[in-house]
Amino acid sequence: MNSPHRKRTCLLAVALLTGLGLTATALPAQAAAPAPGTSTGTSTIALPADPGPDTKALAEALQGLPDANATAALVRVGGTGRDWHGSAGVRDLHTQAPAREEARFRAGSTTKVVTAALVLQLAAEGRVDLDAPVQRYLPDLLTPAFDPISVRQLLTFTSGLRPGASLGPEDAEGYENRFRTLTPEEVVAESVRQGPDAAPGERQRYGNIEYTVLGMLIEKVSGDAYEHQALVRIFRPAGMRHTSFPDGPDPRIHGPHHRGYQLLADGRLVDATEWNMSDRWAVGNMISTTGDLERFLYALFRGRLVPKPQLKEMFTVPEVRTGEASMSAGLQRYPLPDKRVVWLKTGSRPGYSTGIAATEDLTRTLVYSVNSTDAKGEQVNPVVGRLQAAAFSR
Repeated sequence: MNSPHRKRTCLLAVALLTGLGLTATALPAQAAAPAPGTSTGTSTIALPADPGPDTKALAEALQGLPDANATAALVRVGGTGRDWHGSAGVRDLHTQAPAREEARFRAGSTTKVVTAALVLQLAAEGRVDLDAPVQRYLPDLLTPAFDPISVRQLLTFTSGLRPGASLGPEDAEGYENRFRTLTPEEVVAESVRQGPDAAPGERQRYGNIEYTVLGMLIEKVSGDAYEHQALVRIFRPAGMRHTSFPDGPDPRIHGPHHRGYQLLADGRLVDATEWNMSDRWAVGNMISTTGDLERFLYALFRGRLVPKPQLKEMFTVPEVRTGEASMSAGLQRYPLPDKRVVWLKTGSRPGYSTGIAATEDLTRTLVYSVNSTDAKGEQVNPVVGRLQAAAFSR
């Protein structure tokens, strides 16, 4: 049952315009120009170097923390120009200790990008056929009521599966249930019990259920735990030394971290740092740092984690028969008004809002963690919106 005070945000193209905090006039349009050193006629035009991010706008975006919207924020912006990183706010409202740049946090649905990368690695090894039905790999998961659903349709949120079981909205009964355990099997069983929501490939509907199933597929094909596969295939190769998954239902964040605070529907602001997120698993249970997520972004986009032929799946939005699509395999496409295209993934857990974003050529990258007091709210947190707009303002 959905809380009357909050709605889960579906990250589709229309919502993303609001999500980036941008309007058609927020970024200056730029005339198309040849690449540096490009020959035009008989002369060569030497273009000025990339000026890098607008550091003044980024610093201003962090001013005033903590406030009613966020208690702390960490951000890293990079690319071909100057890199920039900053922090603001406090890591604990009671002690008022300042924010730490190396703090760990719940990375939410940016976990889905790791899950997608694992599936694409298995595809590159010939162990998974993206066009094959998931029923081939998990024959007992779905009932005969379901048409064949391809692995690619799971990756691109076009499976037609209904949402699975949950412990309730995070700003209401979910908070009261925060130490309970809901297994991935229970999550999927509830989705299957309800039957299909749409035919596979009919429309794109962002949610968690597809990536819970993909976590099961990874375990079945690899014969190994999802968490260990993420460690040996993604975290270690990318140099993500401070990224991990909780040990089963462990509700704690180990190592240096910020406290996360959640505004409940009844108006209370509560400490939501300790929370059993095991039901989110391959969907959103990762704990990381901004430095590690930046390393992941660079390793992924450069083809060090997923071979280039399979990496194309992350930069390809599927065609659907009804409506529009903006999600690829784990990422979301967003065209900026100045003709650049950003590929991104956001994530939210109570008290924590996370985002990774980059142009495909890595000329601009953004990683942030904001301790939002309403991370699961319908509206984009103002601090997040300011950071996103400043990072891609030039």
